[in-house]
Amino acid sequence: MRCVTCRGLLDEEDLFCANCGTEAPRAESNPLVQTRTATHQFQCGGCGASMSFDASAGRLRCPFCGSERLEQQADKKVLSPTRVVPFVIDQDQALARMRSWLRGGIWRPSNLSQQAAVVSISAVYVPYWVFQAQTHTFWTADTDQVPYGARGDWYPLTGEHHGRYSGLLVGASGVLTPRETSAICPFDLDAGVPPGQLDLDNVIVEDFSIARKYARPQARQGLEAREVQTCRQQYVPGRSRHVKVNVRVEGLSSEPVLLPVWMLAYRYRQKTYRFLMNGQTGQSTGTAPVTYTKVGIIAAALAVAVLLLLLVLLSLLR
Repeated sequence: MRCVTCRGLLDEEDLFCANCGTEAPRAESNPLVQTRTATHQFQCGGCGASMSFDASAGRLRCPFCGSERLEQQADKKVLSPTRVVPFVIDQDQALARMRSWLRGGIWRPSNLSQQAAVVSISAVYVPYWVFQAQTHTFWTADTDQVPYGARGDWYPLTGEHHGRYSGLLVGASGVLTPRETSAICPFDLDAGVPPGQLDLDNVIVEDFSIARKYARPQARQGLEAREVQTCRQQYVPGRSRHVKVNVRVEGLSSEPVLLPVWMLAYRYRQKTYRFLMNGQTGQSTGTAPVTYTKVGIIAAALAVAVLLLLLVLLSLLR
C-alpha cells in the first residue's frame, strides 16, 4: 500500500503516511487503528512539535522548547490511543521534586536549586507504543564456575529460552529523544483508562510522530536486551561474560497509549535547560549545568594522588 500523495510505502497498520502525514487509504475500515478529531492544533516553529493545547489557555508556549512561535493548524484526524494514564502528581509536587533533583549531583553548581528560574511548566500527554511478544532464544555465555580440575578460568555454556513479554514501551514523540522517553519509565499501564473518560480537547496532547513500523525495530532491540538479562540471571551461575542471544520474535503486537509527563524548563545564567518527570511515579530526567571548577579540582587531586603513589612505589623499589 502506498501514500496517495507522496507514493511512500505504508505499513498495513499505518493510519498516516510517516513521510507527508496524509491519511492512509482504507484507514477508516482498518480495525487495527482508531482515529479521533483533534481540535486546537498547533505546530511549534522552534522544535517542530505538533500538539493540541488547552482551549482555555491564554498565553501559549511550547512545552518542549519554550518557544511562543506556535502556528495554529486546522482540526484534523489523529491516531486515537487505546488507553490514557492519568496524572497522579500535581504541579506543586512536580516543582518540589525538580528542586530536589537540582540539589543532587556533585558536578552541579552549589546554588543551582536556589538560582534556577522556572521558565515554564506543563502537563503533557506524551505518545508511546506498548509492545508485547513471545520470544524463542538460543543463547551462549561464559561462566567463572568451571568444573573441578579445569585449567581455564571460564567455562562455556549454551541453551535456549522461551519468553513472554508485555508492557515494553517505545516513545512516539517527535521531539523527546529515545533516551528521555525511556529514562522516565516505567509507568503503571494498568491504571490507564479509555480516552473517552478524559477531556483530551482541553489538555496538551502531543501527536504520534513515530509510526508503528519505525517503533518496531526499537521494540526488537528492547526484547533482545531483556533476553540477555533473563538468560544471564536464570541460566549462568556466578560471574558471566560474552552473553550472546539469537532471538526469534513471535506474535509482536502493539497499541498506542498516552502517558502523563511533567515538562519543566528552567533558566540558569542565561541558559535554558529541560527537566522531565513521570506524572504518575515521579521518575525524572533532565539536563543541568556543570561546574568545571569542581571537575578541575577533582582531576587535579586525582593526579596528585597518582603521583604520590608512584613516588611511594619508586621509593620501595630502591
